[in-house]
Amino acid sequence: MEQKPSSRKAVARKPMLGAAARSDSTPEAVDFGGSVIAWQHRDGRHHLPWQNVDDPYRIWLSEIMLQQTQVGAVVPYFQRFVSRFPTVRDLARASEDEVLAMWSGLGYYARARNLHRAAQRIEQTHEGRFPDRFEDILALPGVGRSTAGAIAVFAFGQSFPILDGNVKRVLARCFGVEGYPGTSDVAARLWALAERLLPETGLRAYTQGLMDLGAQVCTRSHPHCSDCPLAARCVARSLGRTDDFPAPRPRKHRPRRTTVMLIMQQSDGQIMMEKRPSPGIWGGLWSFPETDDVADAARICIARFGLEAEAVDAMVPIEHGFTHFSLTISPLVCRVIHPARATEQPGRVWVTPHEAERYAIPVPVRKLIGRLQGSSTARGGKIQPG
Repeated sequence: MEQKPSSRKAVARKPMLGAAARSDSTPEAVDFGGSVIAWQHRDGRHHLPWQNVDDPYRIWLSEIMLQQTQVGAVVPYFQRFVSRFPTVRDLARASEDEVLAMWSGLGYYARARNLHRAAQRIEQTHEGRFPDRFEDILALPGVGRSTAGAIAVFAFGQSFPILDGNVKRVLARCFGVEGYPGTSDVAARLWALAERLLPETGLRAYTQGLMDLGAQVCTRSHPHCSDCPLAARCVARSLGRTDDFPAPRPRKHRPRRTTVMLIMQQSDGQIMMEKRPSPGIWGGLWSFPETDDVADAARICIARFGLEAEAVDAMVPIEHGFTHFSLTISPLVCRVIHPARATEQPGRVWVTPHEAERYAIPVPVRKLIGRLQGSSTARGGKIQPG
């Protein structure tokens, strides 16, 4: 991210945790860094909404949103988020429900919860000013070493290396680093490289350039080596092995789980939503009640909620993938009559499908609500209650 010079005085770089402090730049670093910087000025990205700003809050927000998410998906979320929460204090003083609602659909919701917690810590510990010491940035919830380094560079002009997924790929290919970067020994070698290659000047352009190279040129598949300023020195290219670097994550069997979601709908169209416990999968988000047993849906409606189902319609299942497992969701629309006892209580609401869309809800739940609003509910068959 090419940034304007910070209005704050730049803080001298501190030695990195777990890596030796760098002395004067080596000829290798000067040559490598100069190539990256020149390319970034010429061909890199310069007009993203978090660039050319002097606001650590926006830089931090963008770095968190960009974790495991592509730029194209982040931009509209970033713009809506800063419109709703323009300062770190606005974010700190918002409710978790408000924050999660603005994040809804971006995924990896722990990022949003950590972002909210970090804003509250900044409000309480740093008087609402984003900290400018690397150690303080690193101590914020949800901020790892690479993210802290990026914030220190872009927001405060400090000299720290970064090592996000794009940078790992660039360095692994350019220097022929064998192995999967998720292992400690390979990660240590890449961090040592990242530290050694830091240039003395042009840190913002250099850091942004590495990110841009990985995103635009040194892509995961079919890299555009002819456009790369590092092509002449790239080990992977010279060996004809760009697909081998970095080594992929070792394949593991991803288990499959199943759940039944009960979409309890009254005659006026309102549906029941429950707030999921935090932490956990979709922690703090609103969803439909769940059970393990399709055949037991009608009984559960009465036992848990005091609702009598006059019909239970099965909808077409939804497949949803998480990092470590796959989930099959079997939705059941339970047509209920007047409840036998009150069901409105904290963490449980009745809303129309249209109103539900304004809540913080997971992507598959949003899909199910979309089905309810359509003319067809994509039903798979009727299950008789009882």
